[in-house]
Amino acid sequence: MPISTGEFSVQVSVESIDSVRISGPRDVRRAAEAFHQIASAAGMRAAPAHDIADKRTPVDADGNILARDVFGWNDEKVWWRNSRIALDSPLTSACRFESEPFWVNASGFHTRQPNHYLTAIDLTNFETRAMTRAAIVVPVHLPFGQIGAVSFNPIDPELTELDDIFLENGDAFGVYSRTFIASYVHAMGSAQALPSGSRLSKREVECLRWAAIGKTDLEISMIMSRSRATVRFHIHNASMKLNAVNRSQTVFKAAQLGYISLAT
Repeated sequence: MPISTGEFSVQVSVESIDSVRISGPRDVRRAAEAFHQIASAAGMRAAPAHDIADKRTPVDADGNILARDVFGWNDEKVWWRNSRIALDSPLTSACRFESEPFWVNASGFHTRQPNHYLTAIDLTNFETRAMTRAAIVVPVHLPFGQIGAVSFNPIDPELTELDDIFLENGDAFGVYSRTFIASYVHAMGSAQALPSGSRLSKREVECLRWAAIGKTDLEISMIMSRSRATVRFHIHNASMKLNAVNRSQTVFKAAQLGYISLAT
């Protein structure tokens, strides 16, 4: 299915999507090379991150850094060597507030739908903090709250207005990025974020709902007409099922699984 036509256009087909899909660790290098070719054909260079909160960057089955060995980020000062980029870069900040592709330069964020959270992000000293003059960015929101991202940066360093390229290729970049990052995380994840079979009981969920809004064990026991020990028992059981180390993490993981809401 062609996304568009023009000098900076890419196409989406079942075959091309499968080319960036990873079934196991040995597929990583091949999929990364295919992804690199797709980005290059559109005049862009991809910068993939499987977890914007993780200092590590995607690697192949032998531990080789894809950013350097496949995507061509070989400069002395590159994004994947910056341990503070998750906190400093406006690109990663925006991925926490947006789930659809967008493009950005020093003048601001550009999205298909307005997002007032992005307009509030500080773009002071943009090029230094973002380590690019302009980029198309695809946030990849994964299970258990993990956020990946792929930044597409113009090969031409003088190109800072990306509106036309974004309108032509933003959706295609989104398909390829989500396929590559999601399958990479599935194939290379060494441990599950939450254990399988972590089904909470009705009473456990009820206790955690009250705990989430700040109620103590004593207050929950009075609300539910149960003993304080019973409330503690339910919350402890929930923490064991969710492999949580304390009350706060139990509530957080229960919210990740959709058992409770943290909305105020």
